[in-house]
Amino acid sequence: MKDIVIVAGKIRVDPAKRNEVLESGAQLMRETRTQKGCLDYVWSADPTDPARIYVFERWESVEDLAAHLKGEYYLRMRDHIGGAGLTEAETLKYRIDWLEPVYDESMTPRADFFTAPD
Repeated sequence: MKDIVIVAGKIRVDPAKRNEVLESGAQLMRETRTQKGCLDYVWSADPTDPARIYVFERWESVEDLAAHLKGEYYLRMRDHIGGAGLTEAETLKYRIDWLEPVYDESMTPRADFFTAPD
């Protein structure tokens, strides 16, 4: 298995600017998704909190994430979000050691890791 890396978190911005900054940042999200190793990259609005934005990124490797963090798209998105009155940020990275579907062969959702080796 590759070292899949997930970046997940939440940030808070000025509620009056949140929707506009996400809409105007959509092109940056599309551009970031063209980077080597980018599997997913989205910043999305919390429908219950007008100031909160959720961050979700998935990268094929630590090296791909490192290249992104040194690159133009990261710097542009950082500055773009910063211009929305950023008041709080909590973003963490996770290296994945095992992944599998939530649903087993009988389409039953499972929380345990049912295909993991013993």
